[in-house]
Amino acid sequence: MPYDWPRDVGQVPIFYSHDITHEPQKQNTRYWNEESTPLYPFGYGLSYTKFTFSNLRMNKPQIRRGETLQVSVDVQNTGTVKADEVAQLYFHQQSGMSSRPVRELKGFHRISLAPGETTTVRFTLTPEDLRYWSSATQSWVQDESAFDLWVGDDSTASLHGNFSVTP
Repeated sequence: MPYDWPRDVGQVPIFYSHDITHEPQKQNTRYWNEESTPLYPFGYGLSYTKFTFSNLRMNKPQIRRGETLQVSVDVQNTGTVKADEVAQLYFHQQSGMSSRPVRELKGFHRISLAPGETTTVRFTLTPEDLRYWSSATQSWVQDESAFDLWVGDDSTASLHGNFSVTP
């Protein structure tokens, strides 16, 4: 899905890439009578089989500003039929000059796997992927910061890693 699907019209608008609020630990408890999470998250898709994501690897735990980071993950079709999956890479910049979204989609690859088959999916995070437009400076910025990284089949991916950008 190219958007979050809300549970109720009262959740509209709902965005997977929202900023952290003043109470991030309570973000999923906004409503007293229902969950605040979307019914179907950004990137969600149906399949006739199950896939597992494992063995998240980065070529370096930290990179310098202007360098590229290589990320790879193993994806296995654990079901009984051949099917396609879209592996998605998200990250969050923990600090910087501006508030950053809780998750940003930075890469995706569509793969087709037979039952029991495993493949390694590779992503490249370039300096352009790590930059953002700063309204304060009116320019593109790449902060030195720690980053959280997730890989999975939608914006609620749980396979997690960390890296940092240094001067």
